[in-house]
Amino acid sequence: MTYATDHLWEQVAYVAYYLHWSFDQILDLEHPVRDRVVAEIGKIHTQRDEKGW
Repeated sequence: MTYATDHLWEQVAYVAYYLHWSFDQILDLEHPVRDRVVAEIGKIHTQRDEKGW
């Protein structure tokens, strides 16, 4: 696998874990949209940790 493939798998696993979206739903996202979804999940996760939720 290449770095890009590994990165894609990481993104798919991350979104699937937090949003419970299917593999196909996540792959249907355009790359910039998928990157943004991953970033937003990360921000929520960070805020949650900082607030001790």
